[in-house]
Amino acid sequence: MSEGEEQTTAASADGLVDGAGSPAAGGANQTGVRVYNERLILSLVRRSRHLSKVEVARQTGLSVQTTSAIMNKLQIEGFLRREAPQRGRVGQPAIPFSLSPDGAYSIGLKIGRRSCDLVLIDFTGAVRARVHETFAYPLIDRVMAIVAGALPDVTAELSARQRRRIVGLGIAAPFQLWNWSAEIGAPAGAMDGWRVVDIPREVGALSPYPVSLSNDATAACAAELFFGEGWRHSDFLYFFVGAFVGGGVVLGGTLFQGRTANAGAVGSMPIPLGSGAGQLIASASIYQLERRLAEAGRDAAHVWRTPHDWGDLSNLEPFLGAWIEEASQALAQACVAAISVIDFEAIVIDGAMPAEVRDRLVARVAARVAELDRRGLSDVAIQSGAIGADARAIGGAALPLLAHFARDREVLFRDAPGSAA
Repeated sequence: MSEGEEQTTAASADGLVDGAGSPAAGGANQTGVRVYNERLILSLVRRSRHLSKVEVARQTGLSVQTTSAIMNKLQIEGFLRREAPQRGRVGQPAIPFSLSPDGAYSIGLKIGRRSCDLVLIDFTGAVRARVHETFAYPLIDRVMAIVAGALPDVTAELSARQRRRIVGLGIAAPFQLWNWSAEIGAPAGAMDGWRVVDIPREVGALSPYPVSLSNDATAACAAELFFGEGWRHSDFLYFFVGAFVGGGVVLGGTLFQGRTANAGAVGSMPIPLGSGAGQLIASASIYQLERRLAEAGRDAAHVWRTPHDWGDLSNLEPFLGAWIEEASQALAQACVAAISVIDFEAIVIDGAMPAEVRDRLVARVAARVAELDRRGLSDVAIQSGAIGADARAIGGAALPLLAHFARDREVLFRDAPGSAA
């Protein structure tokens, strides 16, 4: 195939094609192997930002000929793009490939206790459009009205061809949202409707795209794994400090959701509180900072309205510092309890807060972990997340991309279409 032919986008690339973009691969046959290799190459390019065919062949163990054929195909289908040749070396200049931002799009919906976000991301994870709405507490009708109004807005700038490459809409929502209505000041019974509502069905009635659902903190963990720095660790525990703290678990480089998709429910982890015990959620959640500010007569609305920017942080003292001290102590106890069960390589902490506040919190957690009795336990790296306040919404959007494009060993063993189960 000539270079000109390789740079031509095939007609099939107007929509997602079978192969890297198909979740319905065959069993342990050539189709399954091809899909796995395509996903593996896309994952490697995503992590390294750009790789040449020779570099991909070296990292995968595939022959240069096989690697070249797969990458040419992925380029034609619109998932990879050529970058400028790297000159200055002996021999032919290496030609790096990177992900094409227009290779696929996905929509993420985050339903939170204080806010709702709808984002459109491209194949590289960049946010192309965002709608952010806040409320005192979430009501089903209010959230669905936001979705109905925002869906056309987040896709308005896309061409018809780009819209055909939207792979789905992923919802990131807290499980058992109704259980903590008192903590966020909702009237008794106001949030009971969430007990019985079928969220994917309600959103699916408004969306022309396939809909999937995940716990909000698990989705944030997926964003860190797929788009952040989490892939550098084979096993890590993830905390997302939002209105309420939650988390996720990665084992063997794969998001682990557990028997009921509720693994990493760290907010419910019991920890010492004063002379008794309570849940982590009561000490390491932003609603506690909001409560401190409200009791002092301070307006805390900007904490939810602009989670990336809380303004002059000195105006939040001493309440911010006191909250960091309380939250870090609780998180440190949770970290030590967790690594006594699973020998995590790292603990990643992110949150719906400015990066400066998050980094202060993470540094304090690391210092407090070092002070605790950890005899018999291995050391663990404690670090800040790479995604930030948008992690849950981006994680929701990551779910359809993970289903279609992430490296997945199971594609090698699925039944071929039309074969007997």
